[in-house]
Amino acid sequence: MDGFASLSRRDLLAGGTAAAATLLIPGSVHAQGSETLKVGLIGCGGRGTGAVYDAFNAAKGLVLWSVGDLFPERVAGARNSFKNDLKDNYKVTDDRAYVGWDAYQKVLASGVDVVILAAPPTFRPVHFTAAVEAGKHIFMEKPVAVDGPGVRAVIAAAEKAKAKKLNVVAGTQRRHEIGYRETMKRIHGGDLGEVSALYAYWNQGGLWMNPRQPAWTDMEWQLRNWLYFTWISGDIIVEQHIHNIDVCNWAMNQHPVKAISLAGREVRKDAAYGHVFDHFATEFEYANGVKMISMCRQIDGTASRVSEHIVGTKGTSNANSYIRGEKAWKFDGDRPNPYVEEHRHLYEAIRGGSYINEGVQVAETTLTAIMGRMAGYSGKEVSWTEAMDSNVSLIPSKLEFGPLPVSPVAIPGKSPIV
Repeated sequence: MDGFASLSRRDLLAGGTAAAATLLIPGSVHAQGSETLKVGLIGCGGRGTGAVYDAFNAAKGLVLWSVGDLFPERVAGARNSFKNDLKDNYKVTDDRAYVGWDAYQKVLASGVDVVILAAPPTFRPVHFTAAVEAGKHIFMEKPVAVDGPGVRAVIAAAEKAKAKKLNVVAGTQRRHEIGYRETMKRIHGGDLGEVSALYAYWNQGGLWMNPRQPAWTDMEWQLRNWLYFTWISGDIIVEQHIHNIDVCNWAMNQHPVKAISLAGREVRKDAAYGHVFDHFATEFEYANGVKMISMCRQIDGTASRVSEHIVGTKGTSNANSYIRGEKAWKFDGDRPNPYVEEHRHLYEAIRGGSYINEGVQVAETTLTAIMGRMAGYSGKEVSWTEAMDSNVSLIPSKLEFGPLPVSPVAIPGKSPIV
């Protein structure tokens, strides 16, 4: 890894945007006139490779044009899979397979029409901003930031994308699932009456962990175990539980204004699991006084629940298939894969069927989860304004392979609001 370029945070932000700004070539913004769309992938891990397959299952007339990742074996592994599975739609040549900190810039400069952003969440604001400046249509995985400065950058870039008519879809796939969409139509139409309470859950067992190898520097170890470091993932409430929180924000058509949380690190105490928590129980409050109770947990041997529940003055709903109460209803239609549907909606929009831009929406849900994490880490009540206006950037000042101390585990009641 010693041959990789290193970047300062300022270089990453300024250099990425400056480099991308030179890519506004004719035809790169509006791809509707192209029969074939060239797709680039930034981030060749499991979610990135999965997103490529979802895209190619969603739409015809696509070719995979370029790929990039920080780690060479991920690029090589993804290319082998894609070459076998995509057949004639695989067009990645050796000189369009990029490795290193600046791989995202090279993918954007390779002539793609659409880019899939699937690197770890901490890099999303920079990659998204650069992709918008480069005039690309975008699919980006959730969450889209890990701190207030990152959220603000994504919102600003989303507004620029709107001005440029660039389509943006986020990986909050429940927004594209037919059962959720039909149920939400009825909730927003008043079939539940006024929403009076919401419940969001993502409780499950533990996830993967890569044991540290002797050759890995601190930076490489943390990146290869990105789930367990807040500066990379945002913690479990941001990285995973965002899906359920997003459903509740969707039902309310707004974001909460404050949060208070009981949270900690009860089981995954070994240093191999970085410094993130393993459970959060958070009360979010909306501007009208309605509260959402949110729970997330990653502890083996515990009860699992991944769902949402909406309570209204005229009934209740699981948000995705039924309403019980005065206007009882049940969805019983086909349910296409939402991971494919989100890409179908993107490519339909690119080809002129509509315009879609989920950038601000997903940024606000990301900040909702960040606000919950801030409340959990500090033990304090945290407002939306405190979270949005925070100037604490979690990303290291310099991105390079080498020493990188792990921040202490937060202690509620003692740790500051950050």
